[in-house]
Parts: sequence; structure tokens; C-alpha cells
Amino acid sequence: MPNWNPWHGCRKKSEGCQNCYMYYLDAQRGLDGSDIRRVKAGFDLPVKRRRDGSFLIAPGSRLFVCMTSDFFLEEADSWRPEAWSIIRERPDVLFTLTTKRPERVQNCLPDNWGEGWPNVYLNVTAENQRRADERLPILTSLPFRWRGVFATPLLEEIHMEKHLQTGKIHAVSAGGENYTGARVCDFAWVESLFCQCRDAGVNFDFWDTGALFRKDGRLYRVPHALRREQARKAGLSFRGKPLEFIPPEFTEQLRLLDP
Repeated sequence: MPNWNPWHGCRKKSEGCQNCYMYYLDAQRGLDGSDIRRVKAGFDLPVKRRRDGSFLIAPGSRLFVCMTSDFFLEEADSWRPEAWSIIRERPDVLFTLTTKRPERVQNCLPDNWGEGWPNVYLNVTAENQRRADERLPILTSLPFRWRGVFATPLLEEIHMEKHLQTGKIHAVSAGGENYTGARVCDFAWVESLFCQCRDAGVNFDFWDTGALFRKDGRLYRVPHALRREQARKAGLSFRGKPLEFIPPEFTEQLRLLDP
């Protein structure tokens, strides 16, 4: 799935940031991951067109936003209004935002947001019980049409049953940690989340084992090329209620949001 990174760099926020992949990859290029900057090329990627007039990002695509930053960083406050304008120009694309800062979201929404634009999906990260308890109540209170939890890197068993039962969380994904200093991901923790989602009818996806994966007390060092395949083979995915991200009435719904 394609990514759109209108700005790059981040400030470490919680336990899951300890071995941030973006910091690691930047260091490999002699860069500092804490240097937050608006990108020069690609800021307007969603609205760029080919010579024949077609969009580079095809209609119906799911676009992951700020995978090398956080859409709701304070340092990005001056750039975000333009990013929102670009998102509004593409009602035929689902923009997936992932944040460790849900407490900032409400004050960063556009004036004409209403109950949420139908082409914007909000994920919060929850790497442990502390962050799940902190972030999920905020997530379920925010005016979004689509909400999810990104439990990566999964650092311990997490219980979020009461939040899943609200019907306001549409999907949960879980995965292990990669790169230098990777911490263990345990099969039992993933299985617990899988069962919680299955019981609540919430979509669940185990997408990556991480570099260190433990099952039944045995620790496995999983080669990078096999991590997603091994996660798939674990059979810990569940399809609950279908997520109809791009309904035919998308454009009309967005038009009606404008006063």
C-alpha cells in the first residue's frame, strides 16, 4: 500500500518509540530522526497527475499518511491545514492516519469536519496496557467514521475488551519489533488480542512477527524476509464486519460537509 509523508522526523513519545525504525533508517543515511521537516518533493503527492491527466494515486487506494512522522505533531501545526486541503481534494482515496498523540487530535481538525470525513481513518498506537488505557478512551471519543488500533510493536499482553465492545473500533492490527534492539513479541499476546477481537466482531490482523518471536516458551529469530509470511501462517487474523471505505456516495458526502 502506498505511503504519503508530507513531513518527516518525529519526537519519541512512548515505550514503543525506543527502537523506532525511522530513527534507525535515518541513522543509516547519516541523518537525525528528530529533525522534523516538511518534505520538498511529494508534499502534494495525492493530487499529482500523470501526463495523461490521471492521478498518480489511483481512485480507491488506501494511503498511509506520515509513516515517518506523526500527522498530529505540534511541530507540523503550520503545515497541517494544507495537508487537510489535499485530503479533501481526493474523496476517492482513504487516508489512514496513525498517531501516538490522540490528545491533540480534536484541536487539529478542520472547521468543517463535522462527524468526520468519510475518507479519513484514524489509528492510535497501543504498544502496552498503559498506552491502551491512555489512548483508546480518547480514540473512541473522537469524531471519526473509521477508527483502529495499531498494536505494534506489541510489548506485552493487552486487554481492550471494553473498548472493542463499544463498536467504535473497526480494526486492530498487531506486530513485533524490528531492527536494532528489537524486543520480543509473544504468540500468546497476539492470540489474546485475536480472541478479544473475534469475540467483539472486530477485524484483526497479525501482520509481522518481528525479529524476535516467542511461542510456547521457545524464542525464534525470524529473518526479515520471513516475518510477514510467518505471521500469516500463524492464522491469527479475523474478518469481522466489512469495512466499506469507498462508497459510491463519497463525493456527495464530502460536498454536504461544506457550509
